[in-house]
Amino acid sequence: MLLGLVGKPSCGKSTFFKALTLADVAIASYPFTTIKPNRGAGHVKLPCADTDFRVQCNPREGFCVGHNRFVPVEVLDVAGLVPGAHEGKGLGNQFLDDLRQADALLHIVDASGSANEKGEIGKPGSYDPANDIRFLEEEIDLWYFGLLKKSWEKFAKVAFVEHKKLSEAVAKQFSGLGVTEPMAEKIVEEQKLDAENPLKWSDEDLRGFATALRRKTKPMLIAANKCDLPAAAENVKRLQLEFPNYKIIPCSSDAELTLKMAAKAGLIRYIPGDKTFTVVDDSKLQPPQRKALEFIKTNVLDVYGSTGVQQAINAAVFELLGYVAIFPGGVNKLADQFGRVLPDCFLMPPKTTALDFAFKLHTDFGKNFIRAIDVKKKLPVGKDHVLQNRDVVEIVSGK
Repeated sequence: MLLGLVGKPSCGKSTFFKALTLADVAIASYPFTTIKPNRGAGHVKLPCADTDFRVQCNPREGFCVGHNRFVPVEVLDVAGLVPGAHEGKGLGNQFLDDLRQADALLHIVDASGSANEKGEIGKPGSYDPANDIRFLEEEIDLWYFGLLKKSWEKFAKVAFVEHKKLSEAVAKQFSGLGVTEPMAEKIVEEQKLDAENPLKWSDEDLRGFATALRRKTKPMLIAANKCDLPAAAENVKRLQLEFPNYKIIPCSSDAELTLKMAAKAGLIRYIPGDKTFTVVDDSKLQPPQRKALEFIKTNVLDVYGSTGVQQAINAAVFELLGYVAIFPGGVNKLADQFGRVLPDCFLMPPKTTALDFAFKLHTDFGKNFIRAIDVKKKLPVGKDHVLQNRDVVEIVSGK
């Protein structure tokens, strides 16, 4: 799974990325700080399954704090997007190509309205962040439209003459964008397009088809960043009303990064996504540090209930994409051969079956599948049983 962080320059995208990953990236308030994409591991947070067994897990990947399991997810921070990116303006071509493999997009928006459309910093409230949502949506839609338009006439002619199924041909041509045959077929039906003769499609038809494909293959949520600055709170409420089809989460990546760095230094105890933190030893805090933590508590945590950064990545994975977290385990033994308790947790697509999970663990498990066992309930389940979030599953297979 790959999550793409998108947005115009100076919206706080690189800070958001660092707050998620604690990676060493360039952060500055001028356009195009990010030239080459940054890749790193963020983590989704969920109640660990170890609480159901009253044990402490030992993760091989990610970590567990206070029975909160953090599972790694790959995150990509791409170059800032400006109007006209689909035509190659700014770093548009690079930006869009970097996004091809992203499963979902987190659009980082400067909710304070400090940065104009070019990413130039002004006063909070001087720019309408709603423009950013509209323009990014349009740029990605036009990029999809351009990809389709480039080869559509030849593609449509071949599909018509050779009597190929349109949805199958579209899925094959654009599989690199995550387009599937059922997806293409459903969109053609919803848009009431001529599936028999795509040569009859107008540019308007093709544009609508491209937009629908983008929404299916690149679902997006809005991280309303810089929520602690003046004008941000009012803007967030307005954006939530103006764009009801998007999940809009108020965020302060600066606050999250500060809290994580302070926790890493041993100054505070803080679990990402929590609504508060605890100072370990007040005497060790310098006045500027104490002032910064007080500001975060008063202007972010007390107002919004969290910094929003953890909530954003969680929403992208569990709500937008509908993934579920599944733990391998055994009815008689939760530990692996090295004594690690519930060492693994896999993020699986929606409607994952027991057989799908068996293949995920090992091809031989899938090929020789006999049954699965719901470890919490100690009940056997069949290969078509759909797994639920936080299930612990034992796979029984033959040789």
